[in-house]
Amino acid sequence: MLTTSDFRKGLAIQVEGLPYIIMEHSIQTPSARGSATLVRIKGRNVLTGQVLDMTFKSGDKFEEPDLERRKINFLYADGDDFHFMDEQSYEQFHMVRQALGDTVQWLREGVTLRSIVFESRVVGVELPQFVELKVIETGPGGRSDMASGKVTKPATLENGTQIRVPVYLEAGETAMVDTTTGEFVKRVGK
Repeated sequence: MLTTSDFRKGLAIQVEGLPYIIMEHSIQTPSARGSATLVRIKGRNVLTGQVLDMTFKSGDKFEEPDLERRKINFLYADGDDFHFMDEQSYEQFHMVRQALGDTVQWLREGVTLRSIVFESRVVGVELPQFVELKVIETGPGGRSDMASGKVTKPATLENGTQIRVPVYLEAGETAMVDTTTGEFVKRVGK
């Protein structure tokens, strides 16, 4: 049994029979005496992908959903169908673009990720935090990020995603990208 004190980013809990993964959580202590401490979360429904804000009283208890994570490989995309292979059983399965959501922009053939299995059915995929993608095209440089003092330029990656990269990065090089923020991390190799 899980309680609100166990909450952390990435934890899976079951609310009203549905599995949710905690994306963010915060504790709110009321100023009135005798009021209960509240725990607010932003949770993603594993089955539908819907993100909800939920509030619970401190100490509430939750079941841990029967979620399993397995290593999988992305094989290829066929229109709106994306095909994967389980690394243990070698079984192939597909998911539609809508079920994958924003994950699609970081997929490329051969990338290893994890499937989320709920009650023996694949219901989603989790990306690694960093992916390496080849830069296909870069635009003119010169836009400065005033906060960090970095000068960046637009770049198109091999999967069609556009990000901003440092001016020294050229087409044909490989960039490491953070999938949670969509930002350039570093140049890979050279």
